[in-house]
Amino acid sequence: MARAFLAILGGGLLLVWPAALNLYPLVFVDSFTYIRQTTMGVPPWDKSLTYGAAIHALHLAWSLWPVPVAQGLLASWLLWLTQRALREAPTAGAHLLVCAGLAALTSAPWFLATVMPDALTALGPLCLFLLGFGRLSRVEALAVGVFGALAISGHMAHLPAALALVALTALLTRRLAPVLRVAAPPLLALLVLASANAAAFGRFTPSPHGAIFLLARLQDDGPALRLMQARCPEEPGWRLCAFLDRLPMDAEDFLWGISPINSEADGSLRKLGGLRAVPEAREIVAETLAAYPREVALAMTGNALRQLTLFRVGDTLVPTSLFSTREVIEHGFPAEELARFDAGLQARGLLPAAAAPFLLPHLPVVLAALLLAPWLLWRAAKARNLPCAALILFALVAIGGNAAATGALSKPLNRYEARIIWLLPAAVGLAFLPLRRR
Repeated sequence: MARAFLAILGGGLLLVWPAALNLYPLVFVDSFTYIRQTTMGVPPWDKSLTYGAAIHALHLAWSLWPVPVAQGLLASWLLWLTQRALREAPTAGAHLLVCAGLAALTSAPWFLATVMPDALTALGPLCLFLLGFGRLSRVEALAVGVFGALAISGHMAHLPAALALVALTALLTRRLAPVLRVAAPPLLALLVLASANAAAFGRFTPSPHGAIFLLARLQDDGPALRLMQARCPEEPGWRLCAFLDRLPMDAEDFLWGISPINSEADGSLRKLGGLRAVPEAREIVAETLAAYPREVALAMTGNALRQLTLFRVGDTLVPTSLFSTREVIEHGFPAEELARFDAGLQARGLLPAAAAPFLLPHLPVVLAALLLAPWLLWRAAKARNLPCAALILFALVAIGGNAAATGALSKPLNRYEARIIWLLPAAVGLAFLPLRRR
């Protein structure tokens, strides 16, 4: 027991080493939203409400360091349980080897060390795999289920991948019990998200404002713009009809830039423009889906395929727009914490150069894992080892589901796929360990 504890602790620290390199936990432009949710009482209208509430129990408006440490320990514990699902008995040496390999050769530590729900993207599928194919005690199953629900509810794009894994479990097991166990965290995540949104915004739904994100994607791809061009003479009530000459535009710029939803007719800033545009977005999106289902499906498929090719780490390391996070720390945390933030390489713009040598192995390792996965699946099938085969398939389906959700509903970005792509090298590495016959 002591050896297992030390192995999990050591593996957890290995998995967040970029925070030590940076001299501070990594943050992203959206990190401030999750921090100020509890420190300033500002619930984010455009993001999940669960991650900010969860990390407050760790940082307590005192220090962000416990957040990446907890994320690394959770990942290490799940990897330990995954090794146990594949072998008769997990060993500390094998566990540390796997964690060290992931820390040195994959994107895992760069997200686990970041104060963002992206740290949990790959952990949700691990939780679901363990509930379906692991050897868990009742206490472990309960804990894994709760952490799985937290990971899935941390970002709306996590839900489609989780539901795909429920379907995969049904195909692999053809038994009700494992399907129910795997389905429990996504269902709990849906309930928690809907309840939180009901309390914060008065709507019992997992995504009360999701239509504006889909509209941003559909006008960028073209179908929504075609609909508005055809309908605006008949629908003068649509505010966007007055801005058709500025469309289409990049989805990110549409949501966050000086765009029609964020500008008044005279060019002045329209505060909370995205939130205020949601009712109109619902109407336009619904009519677009009804009028152009084929075009929408083709555009979403193309975006998902493009997303699968984008998984480089880097766009989360730059200091761009970190002033918002600095402001939240300045006004909600002790002065010593602000000094630590300012001393970090990321805040000083030095992290991309410092990180560059460590990012070189990521692409060849992912490609090698992709090439090895079919052979390992055959090897697991020959040994009649369902857990091993399921782990590799879970990784592939989760990665594909994540690409479909983010590429189709948001915008293909490196960050979206890099946060989960390390799951495939992890599955391949664990599959190389001696198999346990089933």
